[in-house]
Amino acid sequence: MTENMDRNSLLAAGRAVLAHEGLYLDERRWDDWLALYCEDCEFWAPAWKDDTEMTDDPNREISIFYFKSRAGLEDRVWRIRSGEAPSLNPLPRTTHQITNSVLADGATADAMTLHSAWTCHVFSLRNKTQHVFFGRNRHELARIDGDWRIRRKKIVLMNDYVPGMVDVFCV
Repeated sequence: MTENMDRNSLLAAGRAVLAHEGLYLDERRWDDWLALYCEDCEFWAPAWKDDTEMTDDPNREISIFYFKSRAGLEDRVWRIRSGEAPSLNPLPRTTHQITNSVLADGATADAMTLHSAWTCHVFSLRNKTQHVFFGRNRHELARIDGDWRIRRKKIVLMNDYVPGMVDVFCV
């Protein structure tokens, strides 16, 4: 197989993971969504310091989201499912679109990084309003037991002045 074919195969595999992530969020398939993540994953959406600069240390600076393991994501899913968060009842409807995925240099048969653009259309049943969140993602994927898993996800939310709330299922 040629190097281009290898890169194309990796890119296709990575795009499939990203597409499944969006589908699982839209269909509220929380267990399937969580299964895409490594146990020691990092899920991070840095905040904007000003109009052009973002925070770069989730341990010392504010973030929109920061979970340093899948356990943090599991806790968030528990809260979403529990109905204990009034802001999530009823749960908004979402549609994710992930596009322009580019495979970064240095990809191997067991690790790759993808840079993508994304949008998430959110419809709030509570007040019959809609909003579109959009930005860029960097997914670091690792092949574990033959399956691709998300090791790190960095979300750059470009329109961070939001009309209400933003949650993990909106990005």
